[in-house]
Amino acid sequence: MLPCMNKRIFGIECPGCGIQRSVSYLLDGNFYDALKIYPAIYTLLLLVGFVGTSFFFNIKNAFKIKLYLLYLNVGIIIVSYIYKMIHLIH
Repeated sequence: MLPCMNKRIFGIECPGCGIQRSVSYLLDGNFYDALKIYPAIYTLLLLVGFVGTSFFFNIKNAFKIKLYLLYLNVGIIIVSYIYKMIHLIH
């Protein structure tokens, strides 16, 4: 796994920390552990899959759907990062 430079330099995890381990868990079939390590993993896969599909097919309201999925992912990442940082302090 690639080390997190933010964690190495500043000593705290970045909002993307855990995504590599989460993908590794997915590839091993550990779906719950993947979700636990990085809660946005499934919505990120959905976003990537939808963006890839929209390149090949003309999907009605594709731009709005992409924006919704993007905002959903950003929200999940921010909330899970704040949760992680709060529980790290205690």
